[in-house]
Order: sequence, then structure tokens, then C-alpha cells
Amino acid sequence: LVGLYETAVDKLCTWELDGRQVRPKVIASTATIRRSQNQVNSLFLRDVRIFPPAVLDADDNFFSRRKSSSDTSPGRLYVGVCAPGTLMRTILLRAYVAYMAAAQTLFVKYGDATDPYMTLVGYFNSMRELGGMRRVADDSLRTRLMRMDNRGLAKRSMTSFGVDELTSRKGATDIPKIRNRLGTPFEPGSAGKKKSKDKSNSPLDVVLATNMISVGIDIGRLGLMVVASQPKATAEYIQATSRVGRVFPGIVCTVYNWARPRDLSHYERFEHYHATFYQQVEALSVTPFSPRALDRGLSGVLVSYLRLMGEDYNPNASAGQLNRQHAFVDTALADLGHRAGMITGQNQVQGLVKSMLDRRLDEWLSRAQATTGGAILGYTAVRDGRTLGLLSQPTAADRDLFVCLNSLRDVEPSVKLILRDQGMDYEPSKPSADGGA
Repeated sequence: LVGLYETAVDKLCTWELDGRQVRPKVIASTATIRRSQNQVNSLFLRDVRIFPPAVLDADDNFFSRRKSSSDTSPGRLYVGVCAPGTLMRTILLRAYVAYMAAAQTLFVKYGDATDPYMTLVGYFNSMRELGGMRRVADDSLRTRLMRMDNRGLAKRSMTSFGVDELTSRKGATDIPKIRNRLGTPFEPGSAGKKKSKDKSNSPLDVVLATNMISVGIDIGRLGLMVVASQPKATAEYIQATSRVGRVFPGIVCTVYNWARPRDLSHYERFEHYHATFYQQVEALSVTPFSPRALDRGLSGVLVSYLRLMGEDYNPNASAGQLNRQHAFVDTALADLGHRAGMITGQNQVQGLVKSMLDRRLDEWLSRAQATTGGAILGYTAVRDGRTLGLLSQPTAADRDLFVCLNSLRDVEPSVKLILRDQGMDYEPSKPSADGGA
């Protein structure tokens, strides 16, 4: 979908100079990529020019020099834990308790020097796993930490707002607040008191996160992470664990699920995998003109083209004034079809894109002509009693050709399932003979 929307972005950022089309230069940076030539071509329809070029010394790539871990240049320590026969949630709870109690013990003794390990980042591959651990963190974790003095470590108290999460369930206004709390250090003292009792300014004991934390969270204070099960992609694993140990020495504990063969395989070759995991990065699949990507994103790209290429179709109410013979329409059809053929190298894909665009334009014109009684067609509906919306939300009950995505992450509405045992006639509203539901 990113590659599909890039079609419109690239065109709208292109200008003409002395009769030549000048496209914007794209500068990208990443440490985790495989088959970059194919990836960049599928996304941006450009050749790759790596800067700086390969040098003679593998330990010096112009931007950085490789150094061995030492007191002056600390590294990141990876630890693997696998406990066959034990529930995954139990292993995670014990790992959390051990690290947090040990951090509290060192914090009481050494103060600010151990602050990076006072906030534990828990990384999860799915919201389901994170939700189960959230309940454990709010209940059992707090109780066990208060009894750790019986086992030779310092006991640790957690407030009711000492646990939070960094997931898609958080709103855009909540994420900056969590980032600020992640950067707030603990106040030294025998009890490990916090700098403020105010929730908005207090540091976090535990933050549970999904892959949202993989990019953009550059907080130097963080030094401790517990990963629940091996992530599906090596690139994701590298990016997520790189959030800790950016300034101070980092500790990453990966807890493997013994019931998953893939986790066991990674655990058995733990040392070799982590010594070479930049070589283990998988090539991602980039298919911007696949049929399902076109189903979900082509309408949004078409509307972006026509609405933003000039002022003719820019106002909301101008959606009902579409003219099939307009120059913008011809440009959109030609550009989208040409780019599809250039990226895929297949003429049938180019034909598929043009046929899908024709179908959408016919539907668009049909809706514009069907407005009667003073009603007009706009891109989005307006509560003025007369403006109807061309585009619909992806969460709408009725799916049509002009569903426009709000996010490139959430591409499908949620589906409610009712589970029934096969062969049983179960009526939820009918009570059973013994009075139960």
C-alpha cells in the first residue's frame, strides 16, 4: 500500500523545467534491508545509489566505526531464556520480577548510574499476548516485587500508574505523554522514590509495547528489554531491541516459547544467530500493484491524483463536477497504468489497473449524476443536509469501490465471531433446565 500511494506522491511532487520532468530525489536510511535494488524499485521506481560507496575497511563505513565493547564504548548484551514445560506467562512474570528487583537493588546502592534499568520495556508480537501480560503486570507483578526482600533483593513498590503500554490502542495525544514519561528518570533514594507523584510526570516501571516501538522511539535512558517470543522478522527484532542500550550498556532478554519450533530453533543457535543477525535479515515482499492492494488503495490514489493536481477538482463540492474528458483524468489513467507496467514488467497488470480505474470513474460519474433534489456530491459528506460523500470509511458496514483508508496499518474492519460446537443446538437467549444460561 505504501508503494501504491507513492504513485500519487511522486507525481504530485514532480515539476517541469525546460521541458523536462524533474522528479524529487529520495534519500532513505536503514540498517536492515535485503535486495535493496528490488525494494526501492517497487516502492519508488528508482535506481539505488548507495552513499558512501563500499570502502576498503569493513569496520569503517564513513558514518561509523566498529569498536569492541569496553567501559568507554558499551554494547548490548543479549540473553536467551527457555523453560520447557512452563507456561509462557509464568516465565515472563519471573523474568520481569527478577530484572526489576535486581534493578531496584542496584539502584538503592548506586543511584543514578543504574537508572536506565529501572524502566523495563516488554516487547510483544501480538496484542493478544500483550493483553495477557498487562493483567499480570497490574496484579501478580506488583505483589511479588513487594516480597522480594525475602529472597535477598530489595523490595519494590509500583504505583497504579507505573504500568502503561505503547500500542495502537493509544490515541495520538497519549503517545507523546508516554514518551515523556519514558524519558523521566527515577529519584535516587533507599526506597527508589520517584521525582513526582503526578501521573503525567512520573517515570514508568514497565511499558508494554508492540512493533510501534520499533521506529521513532530514540530515548537514551532505556537500558532493559524483555522480548516475549522471537519476532517473525529479523529486521523487526533488530529494530525493536535497538531501542535500548543506545547510550548506556543495554540488556535484552529474549524469552522463548518452548511450544514453538521456530523459537526452539533460534534458542539452539542463539549465539551464532546474534553474532550474525544482520546477515539474517529477510527480503520483504513489496507488491504495490497486487490485486488485493489495488482493491484497498486504488480509489484513494485516484482521488488524490484528481483532487490535488490543480484547483479544478480541489474543493470538496467539486467531486460532483467530474468530467471524463478532463486532462487530469487522462493524466491519472496514463500515469497509474504506466507505473504499474514499469514496476511489475507485466502488460496484463497494466491492463488490470486501467480496467479498475475505468470502473471507478464510471461509478463516480454515476453517483454524481444520481444526485437530485438539490443534493450535491462531495468527497466527504457534510452535515448541511445536501452534500453526499463519495468516499466512505473502512469501518463502514457496506463495502464499496470508494472505501478510503485512514491508515496503512489498519486495512480491515474488525470481525465479530460467534463460536458454536458442531452438532449442538445452542440458543443464547434460552435458559437451560438447571437455570443456567
